[in-house]
Amino acid sequence: MLRMRSEGAQLAWVIVTGISEDTGWTADQVRRREAEIEQITQLLGFSKVFNLRLPTTALDTLPMAELITRFSAIFASFEPHQVLLPHWSDVHSDHRVVFDAGAACAKWFRYPSVRRVLAYETLSETEFALATDGGFRPNCFVDIGKFLDGKLACMGVYQSECGAFPFPRSAEAIRALAALRGATAGFAAAEAFQILRERSALTV
Repeated sequence: MLRMRSEGAQLAWVIVTGISEDTGWTADQVRRREAEIEQITQLLGFSKVFNLRLPTTALDTLPMAELITRFSAIFASFEPHQVLLPHWSDVHSDHRVVFDAGAACAKWFRYPSVRRVLAYETLSETEFALATDGGFRPNCFVDIGKFLDGKLACMGVYQSECGAFPFPRSAEAIRALAALRGATAGFAAAEAFQILRERSALTV
């Protein structure tokens, strides 16, 4: 996202779930999370943030039709050209639900702005998938060598989500994954994605 912003892209962030005192979080935890969101919004330069504030770890209890309706409104409003979704095999149930809702909004005849849909990997969720088929198979590698330090700075904002190595969401693990993905594609550091659909129209 830092690279895309540097190339002039307008970025939108869909925050699907949220924490609240009503669901068992402390007032301090809620305040810290809101502050983290504000910091990340500024660091990444999002032009639009859609915060649905749905209950965390409980998306699978909500009607899928309701989620698709919420996502559809976002797609119609922002008209994205490229959509990044969590991978469908992630062990986190919320990720799988978000994938399904987002995928439902990738039909060209309903959302013609969408030209490319990719799935990304999430440390601590994607690599722990136990399914023997249909796992994350990266086929798109993006050079982030100039932006890795910025990515680590962004991750550092989420103190409650990071931990000491060998915890998956640690600075060392993030650097190691970037090096591994980079080595796969001939870069010093890279992020890997799985292209799910791409439409390329003629320009002549």
